[in-house]
Amino acid sequence: MTSQEDRPAGVFLAFEGGEGAGKSTQVARLEAWLTAQGRTVRTTREPGATVIGGTVRQLLLDPSTVGLSSRAEALLYAADRAQHVHEVVRPALEAGDVVVTDRFVDSSLAYQGAGRTIPLEDVRSISSWATGGLLPDLTVLLDLPPETGLARARGRATADRLEAESLEFHLRVRQTFLELAAAEPARYLVLDATAAPDEVAEGIRTRVTELLA
Repeated sequence: MTSQEDRPAGVFLAFEGGEGAGKSTQVARLEAWLTAQGRTVRTTREPGATVIGGTVRQLLLDPSTVGLSSRAEALLYAADRAQHVHEVVRPALEAGDVVVTDRFVDSSLAYQGAGRTIPLEDVRSISSWATGGLLPDLTVLLDLPPETGLARARGRATADRLEAESLEFHLRVRQTFLELAAAEPARYLVLDATAAPDEVAEGIRTRVTELLA
């Protein structure tokens, strides 16, 4: 297994949060700002950043997918992540790029671990194996009440398999994200996702400036 210490020279940023937290919006804003600073940026997402991952994403999120066990779901996310790291993330880091991903390991810990009530250490173990131990330099957690986020998400389109889960499920997801951030405050930036997008973006830029310095 490749250790975190062996990771290439690029900078790895991850965005996490519940449904409707505004991750895609902030990833795009950060990409534009970093590009204007002269940085080479690779934005990506989970699941579905690769051709193989696209097939996995459809299976995982399509509301018509029925009968998928919690363990099978966790393994499918790990499989998508393994391909993602192999094909997209690690090559970009080796090239010295700034890699910005919409979701990474913490989403599995929150959704499959807490949401599906699989022991977190089991999910952490398979995720670590899938990524070769790779972790982001900074994880931006966009936090908001699930009621608010679900209303945003469901107002945009038909709910996917995860968005359609119960409020209790999403409350567990939020709590686990916050606990993960509290356990490693130096590696996380937690922002109130109910704030204006400009305010959130400014908070992100401030922290990323410090990191890149």
